[in-house]
Amino acid sequence: GMPDGLLLHEPALRLASFLTILVCMALWERLAPRRLPGGPRGGRWVANLGLAALATALVRVLFPAAAVGGALFAEYRGWGLIQQLDVPLALALPLSIALLDLAVYIQHVALHAFPPLWRLHIVHHADPAFDVTTGVRFHPVEIALSMLWKLSVVVALGAPAEAVLLFEILLSATSLFNHGNVRVPPALDRVLRWAVVTPDMHRVHHSVLRQEADSNFGFNLPWWDRLFGTYRAQPEAGHGAMTIGAPGLSAAARGLPELLALPFRREARR
Repeated sequence: GMPDGLLLHEPALRLASFLTILVCMALWERLAPRRLPGGPRGGRWVANLGLAALATALVRVLFPAAAVGGALFAEYRGWGLIQQLDVPLALALPLSIALLDLAVYIQHVALHAFPPLWRLHIVHHADPAFDVTTGVRFHPVEIALSMLWKLSVVVALGAPAEAVLLFEILLSATSLFNHGNVRVPPALDRVLRWAVVTPDMHRVHHSVLRQEADSNFGFNLPWWDRLFGTYRAQPEAGHGAMTIGAPGLSAAARGLPELLALPFRREARR
């Protein structure tokens, strides 16, 4: 299996890839925005990135070895489907990445379907604008629950640690990419969205219209939405005119303390 050294470098690897893609996307947003940037970035960026930093810290305290540690543990114990069936790595890697992505799709549908989970997830949708920092704007409790779900899937699958590390880096990268306020030529977008969730595809999901918010749940692979009938090609109002925000929530820009408290307020009810 994987050398344990990779576990030591895992946080650094993830941080380096995250910062690189964040900077690239922020530059792309400046050079070729898809929509007019919504108001001043300053306060929103501080709140969104602050939320991400808190969530990362909480997960590191609760799950020091994160999902990669869970994979190493399962491998050591011989737990999980892939370990039991002795699937060769060349097949186990893509299979694990696809199945972990399906697990995240299922989680995302559940966050919309169950009112207590929607209270947490509304923090992500309550962003009045849609840009690269929206891709990290999640309530720390949602991130912790997500890690618990991922860990259980990783152990049940017996996913190799390499696949889990790749998946985590990929998920972080695609979340930054598909929340980008970036212009992708329509012809290229049409081709790209067969392989990866594009910003235009995911923006539909951030509409204030409930039927649009309850579509395009994919974060990384776009196939699950097509397979399960939750795919929606374009927003009704068009990308330039559509309203971004949480259905049924006043679109006030909020600071970090208010975002942390939002799930526990009456207005966060579905």
